[in-house]
Amino acid sequence: MLSNGHIKSELSPQDQELISLLQWAPRITWGEAAEILGAHATTLAGRWEKLERSGIAWITAQVNLSDTRNQLSFIEISCDPGGWAHVVDTFTAMPEVISVEAFAPSPDLGLTVLSHDLESLSRFVEEQISQVPGVAKVQLMLSSRLHRAGDKWRLDRLSDEQRAAAQAWTSAEQAALPTSTTALGEDQRPVIEALMRDGRASAAEIARSTGLHPATARRYLQKVLASGLLSIRCDLVQGLSSSPVTAQWFMRLNAYRHEDAAEALAKDPRTRVVSSITGRSNMMVVMWLSSVGEIIEAEQAIQSLVSDVEIQESVISLRPLKRMGWVLENERNATRTFVAPHLHLS
Repeated sequence: MLSNGHIKSELSPQDQELISLLQWAPRITWGEAAEILGAHATTLAGRWEKLERSGIAWITAQVNLSDTRNQLSFIEISCDPGGWAHVVDTFTAMPEVISVEAFAPSPDLGLTVLSHDLESLSRFVEEQISQVPGVAKVQLMLSSRLHRAGDKWRLDRLSDEQRAAAQAWTSAEQAALPTSTTALGEDQRPVIEALMRDGRASAAEIARSTGLHPATARRYLQKVLASGLLSIRCDLVQGLSSSPVTAQWFMRLNAYRHEDAAEALAKDPRTRVVSSITGRSNMMVVMWLSSVGEIIEAEQAIQSLVSDVEIQESVISLRPLKRMGWVLENERNATRTFVAPHLHLS
Protein backbone atom coordinates (compact mmCIF):
# COMPACT_ATOMS: atom_id res chain seq x y z
CA MET A 1 0.00 0.00 0.00
CA LEU A 2 1.10 3.54 -0.75
CA SER A 3 -0.08 6.36 1.48
CA ASN A 4 1.42 9.80 1.46
CA GLY A 5 -1.54 12.14 1.77
CA HIS A 6 -3.03 14.17 -1.05
CA ILE A 7 -1.25 14.36 -4.36
CA LYS A 8 -0.41 17.55 -6.21
CA SER A 9 -2.98 18.97 -8.60
CA GLU A 10 -0.96 19.05 -11.82
CA LEU A 11 1.97 17.48 -13.58
CA SER A 12 5.00 19.47 -14.72
CA PRO A 13 6.02 19.19 -18.40
CA GLN A 14 9.02 17.12 -17.24
CA ASP A 15 6.75 14.73 -15.35
CA GLN A 16 4.46 14.36 -18.36
CA GLU A 17 7.44 13.67 -20.61
CA LEU A 18 8.81 11.03 -18.26
CA ILE A 19 5.44 9.28 -17.87
CA SER A 20 5.02 9.33 -21.66
CA LEU A 21 8.40 7.68 -22.12
CA LEU A 22 7.60 5.01 -19.52
CA GLN A 23 4.31 4.25 -21.25
CA TRP A 24 6.28 3.32 -24.37
CA ALA A 25 9.21 1.70 -22.56
CA PRO A 26 8.23 0.92 -18.95
CA ARG A 27 11.40 -1.03 -18.09
CA ILE A 28 13.88 1.23 -19.85
CA THR A 29 17.11 1.89 -17.97
CA TRP A 30 17.56 5.36 -16.53
CA GLY A 31 20.70 5.75 -18.62
CA GLU A 32 18.81 5.07 -21.86
CA ALA A 33 15.92 7.26 -20.69
CA ALA A 34 18.36 10.11 -20.01
CA GLU A 35 19.69 9.93 -23.57
CA ILE A 36 16.18 10.08 -25.04
CA LEU A 37 14.93 12.90 -22.80
CA GLY A 38 18.17 14.87 -22.61
CA ALA A 39 18.30 14.72 -18.82
CA HIS A 40 20.53 13.19 -16.15
CA ALA A 41 19.81 9.58 -15.19
CA THR A 42 19.78 10.28 -11.44
CA THR A 43 17.39 13.20 -12.01
CA LEU A 44 14.94 10.96 -13.87
CA ALA A 45 15.22 8.20 -11.26
CA GLY A 46 14.51 10.72 -8.51
CA ARG A 47 11.58 12.24 -10.38
CA TRP A 48 10.03 8.81 -10.96
CA GLU A 49 10.51 7.86 -7.30
CA LYS A 50 8.56 10.97 -6.27
CA LEU A 51 5.78 10.29 -8.78
CA GLU A 52 5.48 6.68 -7.65
CA ARG A 53 5.71 7.44 -3.93
CA SER A 54 3.03 10.12 -4.18
CA GLY A 55 0.70 7.79 -6.06
CA ILE A 56 0.59 9.94 -9.20
CA ALA A 57 1.96 7.22 -11.47
CA TRP A 58 2.89 3.57 -11.13
CA ILE A 59 4.12 0.72 -13.31
CA THR A 60 2.37 -2.60 -13.10
CA ALA A 61 2.12 -5.87 -15.00
CA GLN A 62 -1.28 -6.41 -16.56
CA VAL A 63 -2.50 -9.88 -17.42
CA ASN A 64 -2.74 -10.27 -21.19
CA LEU A 65 -6.48 -9.86 -21.51
CA SER A 66 -6.47 -11.32 -25.03
CA ASP A 67 -4.85 -14.57 -23.88
CA THR A 68 -7.03 -17.56 -24.74
CA ARG A 69 -6.43 -18.97 -21.25
CA ASN A 70 -8.64 -16.20 -19.88
CA GLN A 71 -12.29 -15.32 -20.31
CA LEU A 72 -12.76 -11.56 -20.11
CA SER A 73 -16.20 -10.25 -19.26
CA PHE A 74 -17.89 -6.98 -18.37
CA ILE A 75 -20.57 -6.97 -15.68
CA GLU A 76 -22.99 -4.15 -14.88
CA ILE A 77 -24.27 -3.94 -11.33
CA SER A 78 -27.33 -2.09 -10.06
CA CYS A 79 -27.39 -1.60 -6.29
CA ASP A 80 -30.16 -1.34 -3.73
CA PRO A 81 -30.51 2.11 -2.14
CA GLY A 82 -28.03 2.42 0.69
CA GLY A 83 -26.07 -0.68 -0.30
CA TRP A 84 -23.51 0.93 -2.61
CA ALA A 85 -20.60 1.26 -0.17
CA HIS A 86 -20.75 -2.37 0.97
CA VAL A 87 -21.03 -3.60 -2.62
CA VAL A 88 -18.00 -1.55 -3.67
CA ASP A 89 -15.87 -2.79 -0.77
CA THR A 90 -16.81 -6.39 -1.56
CA PHE A 91 -16.11 -6.22 -5.29
CA THR A 92 -12.83 -4.31 -5.05
CA ALA A 93 -11.53 -7.02 -2.68
CA MET A 94 -12.33 -9.83 -5.13
CA PRO A 95 -9.30 -11.12 -7.11
CA GLU A 96 -11.53 -12.09 -10.03
CA VAL A 97 -12.67 -8.47 -10.43
CA ILE A 98 -9.70 -6.67 -11.94
CA SER A 99 -11.33 -3.25 -12.49
CA VAL A 100 -14.33 -1.37 -11.07
CA GLU A 101 -15.91 1.88 -12.28
CA ALA A 102 -18.66 3.95 -10.65
CA PHE A 103 -21.13 4.89 -13.40
CA ALA A 104 -23.78 7.50 -14.12
CA PRO A 105 -26.58 7.01 -14.96
CA SER A 106 -27.62 3.43 -14.16
CA PRO A 107 -25.99 0.94 -13.79
CA ASP A 108 -24.23 1.91 -10.59
CA LEU A 109 -21.04 -0.07 -11.18
CA GLY A 110 -19.13 -1.60 -14.06
CA LEU A 111 -16.87 -4.58 -13.34
CA THR A 112 -14.16 -6.09 -15.52
CA VAL A 113 -13.82 -9.77 -14.61
CA LEU A 114 -11.20 -12.34 -15.54
CA SER A 115 -12.16 -16.02 -15.39
CA HIS A 116 -10.59 -19.30 -16.44
CA ASP A 117 -13.53 -20.38 -18.57
CA LEU A 118 -17.30 -20.06 -18.91
CA GLU A 119 -17.99 -22.62 -16.19
CA SER A 120 -15.90 -20.79 -13.60
CA LEU A 121 -17.43 -17.47 -14.70
CA SER A 122 -20.92 -18.90 -14.25
CA ARG A 123 -20.10 -20.12 -10.73
CA PHE A 124 -18.53 -16.78 -9.86
CA VAL A 125 -21.59 -14.80 -10.98
CA GLU A 126 -24.11 -17.15 -9.38
CA GLU A 127 -22.33 -17.96 -6.13
CA GLN A 128 -20.47 -14.73 -5.40
CA ILE A 129 -21.56 -11.65 -7.33
CA SER A 130 -25.30 -12.32 -7.17
CA GLN A 131 -25.10 -13.19 -3.48
CA VAL A 132 -23.52 -9.90 -2.35
CA PRO A 133 -26.00 -8.03 -0.10
CA GLY A 134 -27.07 -4.83 -1.84
CA VAL A 135 -26.81 -6.18 -5.40
CA ALA A 136 -30.17 -5.66 -7.10
CA LYS A 137 -29.39 -6.59 -10.72
CA VAL A 138 -26.53 -8.21 -12.64
CA GLN A 139 -26.02 -7.84 -16.38
CA LEU A 140 -23.26 -9.96 -17.95
CA MET A 141 -21.49 -9.26 -21.26
CA LEU A 142 -18.73 -11.53 -22.55
CA SER A 143 -15.80 -10.09 -24.46
CA SER A 144 -15.80 -12.14 -27.66
CA ARG A 145 -12.72 -10.29 -28.91
CA LEU A 146 -10.65 -7.59 -27.24
CA HIS A 147 -9.35 -5.33 -29.99
CA ARG A 148 -7.65 -2.73 -27.82
CA ALA A 149 -6.84 -2.55 -24.09
CA GLY A 150 -6.05 0.38 -21.82
CA ASP A 151 -2.33 -0.36 -21.76
CA LYS A 152 -2.11 1.01 -25.33
CA TRP A 153 -3.37 4.49 -24.33
CA ARG A 154 -0.67 7.18 -24.30
CA LEU A 155 -0.29 10.56 -22.61
CA ASP A 156 1.73 11.41 -25.74
CA ARG A 157 4.14 14.15 -24.72
CA LEU A 158 7.13 12.89 -26.74
CA SER A 159 8.47 14.10 -30.05
CA ASP A 160 8.40 11.73 -33.01
CA GLU A 161 12.13 11.13 -32.57
CA GLN A 162 11.80 10.39 -28.85
CA ARG A 163 8.87 8.05 -29.46
CA ALA A 164 10.78 6.15 -32.12
CA ALA A 165 13.77 5.78 -29.79
CA ALA A 166 11.53 4.45 -27.00
CA GLN A 167 9.87 1.96 -29.35
CA ALA A 168 13.26 0.84 -30.64
CA TRP A 169 14.46 0.20 -27.08
CA THR A 170 11.35 -1.86 -26.31
CA SER A 171 11.75 -3.89 -29.50
CA ALA A 172 15.40 -4.58 -28.67
CA GLU A 173 14.47 -5.58 -25.11
CA GLN A 174 11.88 -8.05 -26.40
CA ALA A 175 14.26 -9.47 -28.99
CA ALA A 176 16.90 -10.10 -26.32
CA LEU A 177 14.57 -12.26 -24.21
CA PRO A 178 15.10 -16.02 -24.39
CA THR A 179 12.60 -18.17 -26.24
CA SER A 180 10.89 -20.83 -24.17
CA THR A 181 8.67 -23.74 -25.12
CA THR A 182 7.52 -24.49 -21.57
CA ALA A 183 4.47 -22.85 -20.06
CA LEU A 184 4.61 -20.78 -16.91
CA GLY A 185 3.80 -22.66 -13.72
CA GLU A 186 3.33 -22.12 -10.02
CA ASP A 187 7.09 -21.68 -9.56
CA GLN A 188 6.88 -18.40 -11.49
CA ARG A 189 3.81 -17.04 -9.67
CA PRO A 190 5.86 -15.05 -7.07
CA VAL A 191 7.72 -13.31 -9.90
CA ILE A 192 4.47 -12.52 -11.72
CA GLU A 193 2.91 -11.03 -8.60
CA ALA A 194 6.08 -9.05 -7.86
CA LEU A 195 5.87 -7.50 -11.34
CA MET A 196 2.21 -6.69 -10.80
CA ARG A 197 3.22 -4.67 -7.76
CA ASP A 198 6.20 -3.09 -9.48
CA GLY A 199 6.58 -3.54 -13.21
CA ARG A 200 10.15 -2.19 -13.10
CA ALA A 201 11.32 -4.65 -10.44
CA SER A 202 14.77 -6.06 -11.18
CA ALA A 203 15.80 -9.68 -10.65
CA ALA A 204 17.72 -8.64 -7.52
CA GLU A 205 14.68 -6.82 -6.10
CA ILE A 206 12.44 -9.78 -6.87
CA ALA A 207 14.91 -12.13 -5.19
CA ARG A 208 14.83 -10.01 -2.04
CA SER A 209 11.04 -9.70 -1.93
CA THR A 210 10.27 -13.34 -2.75
CA GLY A 211 13.18 -15.19 -1.12
CA LEU A 212 14.18 -16.76 -4.43
CA HIS A 213 17.85 -17.33 -5.17
CA PRO A 214 19.12 -14.40 -7.32
CA ALA A 215 19.99 -16.68 -10.23
CA THR A 216 16.55 -18.31 -10.06
CA ALA A 217 14.83 -14.93 -9.85
CA ARG A 218 16.76 -13.76 -12.92
CA ARG A 219 15.85 -16.88 -14.91
CA TYR A 220 12.20 -16.74 -13.91
CA LEU A 221 11.99 -13.02 -14.65
CA GLN A 222 13.29 -13.53 -18.19
CA LYS A 223 10.86 -16.40 -18.71
CA VAL A 224 7.88 -14.40 -17.46
CA LEU A 225 8.73 -11.35 -19.58
CA ALA A 226 9.13 -13.56 -22.66
CA SER A 227 5.91 -15.52 -22.07
CA GLY A 228 3.42 -12.97 -23.37
CA LEU A 229 1.23 -13.60 -20.31
CA LEU A 230 1.83 -10.08 -19.00
CA SER A 231 1.94 -6.59 -20.43
CA ILE A 232 4.01 -4.05 -18.47
CA ARG A 233 2.18 -0.72 -18.33
CA CYS A 234 2.66 2.71 -16.82
CA ASP A 235 -0.52 4.10 -15.25
CA LEU A 236 -1.27 7.51 -13.84
CA VAL A 237 -3.99 9.32 -11.94
CA GLN A 238 -6.58 10.05 -14.61
CA GLY A 239 -7.44 13.46 -13.19
CA LEU A 240 -3.90 14.64 -13.91
CA SER A 241 -3.81 13.32 -17.47
CA SER A 242 -5.68 16.25 -19.13
CA SER A 243 -8.36 13.61 -19.88
CA PRO A 244 -10.23 13.27 -16.57
CA VAL A 245 -13.57 12.03 -17.97
CA THR A 246 -14.26 8.41 -18.93
CA ALA A 247 -17.10 7.83 -21.41
CA GLN A 248 -18.28 4.42 -22.55
CA TRP A 249 -20.47 3.62 -25.55
CA PHE A 250 -22.38 0.44 -26.36
CA MET A 251 -22.99 0.01 -30.07
CA ARG A 252 -24.16 -2.42 -32.71
CA LEU A 253 -22.76 -3.00 -36.17
CA ASN A 254 -22.33 -5.79 -38.68
CA ALA A 255 -20.00 -8.50 -37.33
CA TYR A 256 -17.96 -8.38 -40.54
CA ARG A 257 -17.14 -4.73 -39.76
CA HIS A 258 -15.72 -5.20 -36.26
CA GLU A 259 -12.04 -5.50 -37.18
CA ASP A 260 -12.10 -2.47 -39.49
CA ALA A 261 -14.14 -0.47 -37.00
CA ALA A 262 -11.76 -1.30 -34.14
CA GLU A 263 -8.77 -0.30 -36.25
CA ALA A 264 -10.40 3.02 -37.13
CA LEU A 265 -11.41 3.76 -33.53
CA ALA A 266 -7.92 2.94 -32.26
CA LYS A 267 -6.56 5.81 -34.36
CA ASP A 268 -8.42 8.30 -32.16
CA PRO A 269 -5.95 9.09 -29.32
CA ARG A 270 -8.81 9.29 -26.83
CA THR A 271 -9.68 5.59 -27.29
CA ARG A 272 -8.64 3.24 -24.48
CA VAL A 273 -10.71 0.08 -24.94
CA VAL A 274 -12.47 -1.48 -27.93
CA SER A 275 -14.09 -4.87 -27.46
CA SER A 276 -16.60 -7.01 -29.30
CA ILE A 277 -19.17 -8.18 -26.76
CA THR A 278 -22.23 -10.38 -26.42
CA GLY A 279 -25.71 -9.04 -25.81
CA ARG A 280 -28.02 -6.45 -27.33
CA SER A 281 -24.95 -4.38 -28.18
CA ASN A 282 -22.07 -6.18 -29.86
CA MET A 283 -19.26 -3.62 -29.46
CA MET A 284 -18.05 -1.44 -26.60
CA VAL A 285 -15.77 1.60 -26.80
CA VAL A 286 -14.18 3.44 -23.89
CA MET A 287 -12.55 6.87 -24.24
CA TRP A 288 -10.79 9.30 -21.92
CA LEU A 289 -11.99 12.85 -22.60
CA SER A 290 -10.98 16.34 -21.49
CA SER A 291 -14.47 17.28 -20.25
CA VAL A 292 -18.13 16.24 -20.21
CA GLY A 293 -18.61 18.78 -22.99
CA GLU A 294 -16.40 16.67 -25.26
CA ILE A 295 -18.82 13.72 -25.15
CA ILE A 296 -20.89 14.90 -28.12
CA GLU A 297 -17.75 15.57 -30.15
CA ALA A 298 -16.40 12.11 -29.34
CA GLU A 299 -19.71 10.49 -30.27
CA GLN A 300 -19.68 12.35 -33.57
CA ALA A 301 -16.12 11.10 -34.14
CA ILE A 302 -17.24 7.51 -33.53
CA GLN A 303 -20.06 7.86 -36.04
CA SER A 304 -17.69 9.47 -38.53
CA LEU A 305 -15.06 6.73 -38.13
CA VAL A 306 -17.64 3.93 -38.26
CA SER A 307 -20.35 5.17 -40.59
CA ASP A 308 -22.81 2.28 -40.19
CA VAL A 309 -22.64 2.05 -36.38
CA GLU A 310 -25.78 2.26 -34.24
CA ILE A 311 -24.97 3.78 -30.84
CA GLN A 312 -27.43 2.29 -28.38
CA GLU A 313 -26.28 3.59 -25.00
CA SER A 314 -23.62 5.72 -23.33
CA VAL A 315 -22.53 5.88 -19.70
CA ILE A 316 -20.13 8.14 -17.85
CA SER A 317 -17.72 6.97 -15.17
CA LEU A 318 -17.95 9.09 -12.04
CA ARG A 319 -14.61 7.73 -10.89
CA PRO A 320 -12.44 4.61 -11.12
CA LEU A 321 -12.50 2.45 -7.99
CA LYS A 322 -10.09 -0.28 -9.08
CA ARG A 323 -7.80 -0.56 -12.09
CA MET A 324 -5.95 -3.75 -13.02
CA GLY A 325 -5.88 -5.00 -9.43
CA TRP A 326 -5.04 -1.61 -7.84
CA VAL A 327 -7.77 -0.32 -5.53
CA LEU A 328 -7.99 3.45 -5.98
CA GLU A 329 -9.58 4.38 -2.68
CA ASN A 330 -9.55 8.03 -3.67
CA GLU A 331 -7.89 8.93 -6.95
CA ARG A 332 -6.92 12.33 -5.58
CA ASN A 333 -5.23 10.68 -2.62
CA ALA A 334 -2.02 8.68 -2.81
CA THR A 335 -3.50 5.46 -1.48
CA ARG A 336 -3.06 2.28 -3.47
CA THR A 337 -3.94 -1.23 -2.31
CA PHE A 338 -3.13 -4.14 -4.61
CA VAL A 339 -5.35 -7.21 -4.93
CA ALA A 340 -3.53 -9.84 -7.00
CA PRO A 341 -5.80 -11.16 -9.78
CA HIS A 342 -6.39 -14.89 -10.06
CA LEU A 343 -3.96 -16.30 -12.61
CA HIS A 344 -4.49 -19.59 -14.40
CA LEU A 345 -1.06 -21.19 -14.75
CA SER A 346 -0.23 -24.72 -15.82
